[in-house]
Amino acid sequence: MKIKPLGKTVRFENDGELEFFFVGTGSAFSKRFFQTNVLIIKGKDHLLVDCGTMCPYAFHTYNSSVEHVRNFLITHSHADHMGGLEEVGLLNRYGANRDKYAKPSFIITDFYKKILWEQSLRGGMAYGEFTNGRHLTFEDYFTQIKPEHISSSPRPLYKSRCGSIDLKIYRTKHIPDNTGSWRTAFYSCGILVDERILFPGDTLFDIELLNMMLKRYPSIEWIFHDCQFFPGGIHAYYGELKTLPEDIKKNMFLCHYGDNMEQFNAEADGFAGFTHRGCYYNFG
Repeated sequence: MKIKPLGKTVRFENDGELEFFFVGTGSAFSKRFFQTNVLIIKGKDHLLVDCGTMCPYAFHTYNSSVEHVRNFLITHSHADHMGGLEEVGLLNRYGANRDKYAKPSFIITDFYKKILWEQSLRGGMAYGEFTNGRHLTFEDYFTQIKPEHISSSPRPLYKSRCGSIDLKIYRTKHIPDNTGSWRTAFYSCGILVDERILFPGDTLFDIELLNMMLKRYPSIEWIFHDCQFFPGGIHAYYGELKTLPEDIKKNMFLCHYGDNMEQFNAEADGFAGFTHRGCYYNFG
């Protein structure tokens, strides 16, 4: 793997190698590192995983625009992961470039689409038009791509594609903090990309999940894992992650961290390191 600098602006295509561009790497409240949203690039294909409140501004600081993103996947309904979608939808429907692009594609199950639209997006996006007796819906802004359900045990597992990018989508446990199981947790998911790169998204410390995915997909090369620097709460505590086996930690980059990350030395604690925003992680 090679870590490459941004350059003049964000690339949405490459020569066919798998890349992650981290738009941000910080927690929901980070003022330094933006929010943990990642652009996956492979050949002529790209996918933005999560689009938080800071995401459109972050693209602006990279001399780009969130308007250029044509494919989305959202892991859960916290604002640092979906708060930028209203701007995306309104720009694409009403912005100056509205005739330039087709509606963005959105990889999402029917189950989560209903939650995301009715509980998060509808209030700001539904009522700008009233035609033929109805207001706007999710489908007026996005083209849904439905993942295919491939397994129920030990957790729901789906597969999908974004062009050449292969995706496995699986349930995680994130909120509430006292949930004992993904079954009783509010909807959240992680992804596996090309059966090589594991990105659990926001999650509690969940060794069961890591063991399940590493056993099922021994081809996994790298893990980009959520972390926080204090115990409790709804993320994987750094102290808990330090207890993982060395052979897992050495291939694990940490993200979703607080603004005090310089107080910790991830490499000295056995990890691959902290993920850095504004960089391309090229996996070849």
